[in-house]
Amino acid sequence: MAKALEGVRVLDMTHVQSGPSCTQILAWLGADVVKIESPTGDITRSQLRDLPDVDSLYFTMLNCNKRSITLNMKSDEGKELFTNMLPHFDVLAENFGPGAVDRMGFSWEKLQEINPRLIYASIKGFGEGPYTHYKAYEVVAQAMGGSMSTTGFDDGPPLATGAQIGDSGTGIHTVAGILAALYQREHTGTGQRVTVAMQHSVLNLCRVKLRDQQRLTHGPLAEYPNEEFGDEVPRSGNASGGGQPGWAVKCHPGGPNDYIYVIVQPVGWEPITKLIGRPEIANDPEWSTPKARLSKLDKMFQMIEEWSSNHGKWEVLEKLNEHNIPCGPILSTKELIEDQSLADNDMIVRVDHPERGDFATVGCPIKLSNSTVDVARSPLLGEHNRDVYESELGVPASKLAELEANGVI
Repeated sequence: MAKALEGVRVLDMTHVQSGPSCTQILAWLGADVVKIESPTGDITRSQLRDLPDVDSLYFTMLNCNKRSITLNMKSDEGKELFTNMLPHFDVLAENFGPGAVDRMGFSWEKLQEINPRLIYASIKGFGEGPYTHYKAYEVVAQAMGGSMSTTGFDDGPPLATGAQIGDSGTGIHTVAGILAALYQREHTGTGQRVTVAMQHSVLNLCRVKLRDQQRLTHGPLAEYPNEEFGDEVPRSGNASGGGQPGWAVKCHPGGPNDYIYVIVQPVGWEPITKLIGRPEIANDPEWSTPKARLSKLDKMFQMIEEWSSNHGKWEVLEKLNEHNIPCGPILSTKELIEDQSLADNDMIVRVDHPERGDFATVGCPIKLSNSTVDVARSPLLGEHNRDVYESELGVPASKLAELEANGVI
């Protein structure tokens, strides 16, 4: 079966997480992604290692389905090889600091001159302005994109989310930009720049909080459990903050992840009252309508928790779903990696690595009916030098050995 991006070639100069998460999705969708690494390799090959002298899970889980070549971009011969490669590719992706590729001698104008059809995708921490040259990391992006100020409880400090919305979230946004540019190239015949900033991506994912910031000008946010409101959106714990109130309630036996998130819709109120043993409040004017419950959401969820804390989260899940009540158990990382349904949906995938052996990784979340995804292992450092340089660029084997001896590859 043909792949959706079959025939698209990506020259991947990205490293760490934001860029590799983007190019991995392109590779999953069928693009030929060739990862360019310095002769010492992507730094994450050796970061957070759990096995000595073996590529880390940090690297292997972000670089599946790619090929790897090494190249010293500081050398003249390295720049010459890079120049010769560019016409053979559709996309160049990088996430170096601002201006790094320009300083290598490859400005956007130069890249266009070499390959007018090239799509040049850059991931940066920030857009143009006072933050442009600030260093950006995952939690820095969360801090400056609106996530941390709105995550946590109102009497505690701002918190980072476990989801990598700064890095991998930006990678997903960049995939969208690259695909849009590829589509537009079908009509124009020319490439273009795609630029995505981590701060901007986090902000896009926090748009509902900007919605609430503007709602604050007309009074307190009734859907929030907070007692007091200032002039900015507060941290609101586990409240959904949306049209349907929700909260994480404790389950038996009370471990750190023995919780289930429950959303109370109007149609679900009567079934809930029966489940928790309080049928008398189903039609009580003090509780029977969403408006009546809004001022005492804390008490409502406390009553639900008094019931749920006597039952395991999977039992609570079953009972609530019998009445079509929206809910979800808090799944730990251990539960996720062992979840059979995720394995059946190719979202937890086992991969065999020649040095590491068998390990689990996350599969492709994008499902296409006519383009299946086969998750292949990440490449060893420089594993495809011969394939790319000799077979595809025509560099003689003797010259390749010389380049290797001189530290060019």
